[in-house]
Amino acid sequence: MTTLLVIAKQPVPGRVKTRLTPPFTPGEAAALAEAALADTLTAVLATPADRHVLVLDGAPGPWTPPGFEIRPQCGGGLDERLAAAFAACAGPALLIGMDTPQVTPDLLEPALDFTGCDAWFGPADDGGFWALGLADPDPALLLGVPMSVPETGAAQRARLRGKGLTVADLPALRDVDTADDALLVAAQAPWSAFADLHARLALRTPAR
Repeated sequence: MTTLLVIAKQPVPGRVKTRLTPPFTPGEAAALAEAALADTLTAVLATPADRHVLVLDGAPGPWTPPGFEIRPQCGGGLDERLAAAFAACAGPALLIGMDTPQVTPDLLEPALDFTGCDAWFGPADDGGFWALGLADPDPALLLGVPMSVPETGAAQRARLRGKGLTVADLPALRDVDTADDALLVAAQAPWSAFADLHARLALRTPAR
């Protein structure tokens, strides 16, 4: 049974995308986070998997489409929360975050096939990672990996290889963390709700 996981935070002003302010207001930053999450969930739901699971910090909202199993995030650091998400899977699993609205089913579907590898790794441009797939979702593969630092991706990849796993790579993507990121990602995904909202907000937001 393959599981496609999205780990996300409820898009509440002041709690999400705080590095977008300025130039955006906290409310606008939360709206952009909601659009990015909605785009991500749409892409995930269109990707064939036995289970589609939203691992959520907070409460679901109108951005949550039918078809997802919703599970609460556990407490602790990000490594512990990611490990717990994988621990709840009985078979191969692919986990992504909510910060890559440019993701598509064509990007995700290959990473649910572990025929030639033990793990899939999607590096992020900021040094982290946007996707991690495990044929055997062992929580020990994540616990203790330093998160949210420029070395996160390298440390996670080293952990996988250190355990003797064969790692296949996904294309590198940019997370939406800053206003510059938002501009570039919107240009990469002009079809997305994120790009549409970003364009409308940019018309009202003074240049920095």
